[in-house]
Formats: sequence, C-alpha cells, structure tokens
Amino acid sequence: MTVLCMLAALLCFLYCFIVFRIRSGNHFYLIWALGGFFFLGLAAMLRYELWGRFPLLLRRGIVGLIAFGVVLFVIAEGCIFAHYRDKGRQDLDYIIVLGAQMKPAGPSIVLKFRLDAAYDYLVANENTLCVVSGGQGPNEPCSEAEGMYDYLVERGIAPERILKEDKSTDTSENIAFSAALIGGTDKDVGIVTNNFHVFRGVMLARHAGFEDACGISARSNIYFQPNNLVREFFGIMKDLVCGNLL
Repeated sequence: MTVLCMLAALLCFLYCFIVFRIRSGNHFYLIWALGGFFFLGLAAMLRYELWGRFPLLLRRGIVGLIAFGVVLFVIAEGCIFAHYRDKGRQDLDYIIVLGAQMKPAGPSIVLKFRLDAAYDYLVANENTLCVVSGGQGPNEPCSEAEGMYDYLVERGIAPERILKEDKSTDTSENIAFSAALIGGTDKDVGIVTNNFHVFRGVMLARHAGFEDACGISARSNIYFQPNNLVREFFGIMKDLVCGNLL
C-alpha cells in the first residue's frame, strides 16, 4: 500500500507539471500538487504506522468523509458523462455559446472547440440565432463575446445572426445575461460548451428558466481532461451549495 501511495504521488506531481507546461489557462492544476502531497503524507503514515495512533473515532470519521467524497465524485462524473456527447435538437430558436479565455492571437483552444461546434450547428440550422456570451477578464485583449463574434463572422456566419453578451464573468451569468438579451426564457435554446461542461451548463440553464434547454457538446483537449473533470466536479459542488442546480 505504501508503494501504491508513492506511485500515486508521483503521478500527481507529473501530471501537475505536464498541465503547467502546456498551459491550461488557469491555476487549477495546482490541485494535483496538493494531491501529490496528500499521497506522500499517506505513504509516510503507513510506513511509520502513524495511522493506528489516531483515536478510533477520528479514524472512522476521516474514512467516512473520504467515502462520502468518493460517492459524490462518482455521481457527479456520471452526470457529466451522461451528457458528454449531447448534440442538441434541430431548429432551436437560439444557441448560447459559453465563453472561455481569449488570447491575443484569438480564441483559446477550449473556446475554439466551442465555436467550431456552434459554427457546425448554425450552418446546419439556418434559422437559429446565436448568442456569444462572455465578458473581458484582466488577462484578455477583448471581451470573450467580441472575440467569438469575430471568429464566427470570419468563418462566414452572417453578423445579424449573432448577439453579443459581453458582461458575464461565470457560467451562471452567461445564462442569466443571455436570457435578458434574447427577451426571456420561453425560447428553445441549446447550450454550446465543451463535453465535460455540458451537464452543468444545461442544468444552470434549466434552473434559470429554460425548461427544455439542451446541450450541444464540443470536443476538448485530451491532455487536460483529467484536470477538467476534477475541476468540473468542484464546479458542480459549488453550484449545488449555492442553489444554482436545484
């Protein structure tokens, strides 16, 4: 067991370094370093038989908390994968493209995947309008909405089919501000985002009043997928605690 913990720690540190080197766009990758230290600590406890020195009640409490966390994680990941390949419905009134990082050279790879999925849908459904949603962060050259608008127009989507929502700072605001822009939640909408994010995007849309909202899944970078899936778990937990998914 000690060897397995040491191996888990090594894998966590290695993945943290890989995500850092290929740039994830945020600092969540540091959680893998924390995971590495956790497994190192666990290995030390097993190696020097420290675990047995804890009071029995404390040990049971720790094991119970870990088991509860694992169950929550499995349920959340199951919900994520259930919507992993959502393709939406045909002839929606609107699609809402959720924002992600804009870089000086253009959309980040995550955002480009979303925009390419939106482009494919708009080409196949000529009467559907598109809302591009996202404000401007401190490290972005323009608002995400502006960058998304430019990308879709350059690819041939008519400007009059695209509405810009450029004030939101997170997914909840993406949905709420887009609803205000299109005039309410009685429209038939699809939420365009990366596969790991579809479940939460759709649930937030339904919570906001789009009762029949559906997901339109875009691909994502396989190298970041473990990082994305763990990060999304914490996003789901945060929205549950805040009452955004109920």
